[in-house]
Amino acid sequence: MHRKHLTLAVLVTALWGLNFPITKLGLAHVDPLLLTGLRFALCALPWVFFVKRPKVAVRWLGAYGLIFGVAMWALINLGIAMGVPPGSASLLIQFSAFFTLAWGCLLFREPLTGPQLVGIGLAATGLVGILAASPGKTTTTGLLLVLISALAWSIGNVIIKLSKVKEIFAFVVWASLFAPIPLLSLTWWLHGATPFVALAAQTNAVVVFSLVFQVYAATHFCYWGWNYLLREYPVSTVAPLSLLIPVFGIVSSALIVNEVPSGWEWLCIALILSALAVGMKKGRVVLRRKPLPAV
Repeated sequence: MHRKHLTLAVLVTALWGLNFPITKLGLAHVDPLLLTGLRFALCALPWVFFVKRPKVAVRWLGAYGLIFGVAMWALINLGIAMGVPPGSASLLIQFSAFFTLAWGCLLFREPLTGPQLVGIGLAATGLVGILAASPGKTTTTGLLLVLISALAWSIGNVIIKLSKVKEIFAFVVWASLFAPIPLLSLTWWLHGATPFVALAAQTNAVVVFSLVFQVYAATHFCYWGWNYLLREYPVSTVAPLSLLIPVFGIVSSALIVNEVPSGWEWLCIALILSALAVGMKKGRVVLRRKPLPAV
């Protein structure tokens, strides 16, 4: 990876790590599904009136918007609202890297190396440890929701690859248009009018700051940068870099919301983060699917 692209990747992961505790600040006041719906409404509007629609089929925009907004970020926010520490959420979402490696092998015939497979094993061991240390049923459910969101992110990475989109910023803006209505409808279905009625009283400087950061830093800039990297490099090269996110997420969570992992959690975190160092090393290909036959 070129140095300027590596710099972009580090900046993106740093902002994404910060996004988790900053999102929790907003969740302390606003319903998680409603907050997610507002985020994607502001990501799309008014920008769709000024940014030309990308030259991809509407089905790719719709699929990415639903995966990105409803299946990924709504589940992350629900998980954090159910007690998952934002640092842990920033860690578990990185399992998308390993799901993406699997998709790259299955769909794009990208090879898997020995270090990548060892990294998957280390990360899986750390995940089991975190789940075992969960303090209660509600938080365990939240952890599983965050893990499902990691799978959703990996599917979003595949959609970017299959769509072959070149206008990355426009793609993020237009795809966001498909998320708010399902999210707001789910909020109404689950809780009725209460979250909407309470929104005016709940909106304060913290909520506004949280939304602004989520929209312009964590979505517009970060997903433009991330999807740009996915366009330029194989998914198996880009995906492991997302494991830098919890480094920033855990540190910023300790500083912003005063949530520090326990000794056992640090051990599990170390196992998962070690997957980055191992998985990024060059190694002999040990798993390769045969190329698809020519049509």
